[in-house]
Amino acid sequence: MNTLTLWFHQFGSPPIFHRVTARLSPWLYASATLIGFIGLYGGLVLAPADYQQSDAYRIIFVHVPCAWMSLFAYFFMAINAFIALVWRIKISEILAMASAPIGAVFTAITLATGSIWGKPMWGTWWTWDARLTSELVLLFLYVGVIGLYNAIEDRRQAARAAAFLALVGIVNVPIVHFSVTWWNTLHQGSTVRLLGPSRIDSSMLWPLLLLALATHVWFFASVFARARVSLLELESGKDWARSAVLGPGAAHD
Repeated sequence: MNTLTLWFHQFGSPPIFHRVTARLSPWLYASATLIGFIGLYGGLVLAPADYQQSDAYRIIFVHVPCAWMSLFAYFFMAINAFIALVWRIKISEILAMASAPIGAVFTAITLATGSIWGKPMWGTWWTWDARLTSELVLLFLYVGVIGLYNAIEDRRQAARAAAFLALVGIVNVPIVHFSVTWWNTLHQGSTVRLLGPSRIDSSMLWPLLLLALATHVWFFASVFARARVSLLELESGKDWARSAVLGPGAAHD
């Protein structure tokens, strides 16, 4: 067994997962807060006004990172759903279900901020644009996964059923991403590119990238926090879980 496989199996152990993430989460929250503050200051204070949209464009420093996170969170959920269905790994079931509410929140913020920006730019709060519609479908998928998971009493059976729905819905992720390329939409095309030069001034780009990093770090901190709670509920009858909640001596009481 190579080092990566060994680490994967060890991290999949409930006691080790709980112990490692409990140590990581405070550092992740603190890092996300610091990076996010710097990014917001850079975007809302230091970055110049846009020559066409003036200061109204600054909503992108919230809208764009949340939009990226709405897709990343679903991809993360689907990957863990696949692992859970194929290898029956309990931690992956928990991570998939823990990421769904967080992804739904990012998606809802994306839609709300997009509507706020769209009103002065397009003259309407909502239009059935390809990007907006597919993003709304993404929110419905998140809500569907959450609803199905909570509709079944057996937690592991519920997680597997919801994981299947998550995998079916993964087809919508590339539709959201490429909608502005595949169809003629009101929504502007991508201005930040991983390959090739970005079509955005560097004074606006660095705060945007910092905020994107902050949301990703915050996502993992939140997923780990939710996953630990779910894991303790699922493993409540085991000695390690009682020790984690009540202290080292609780398992022997």
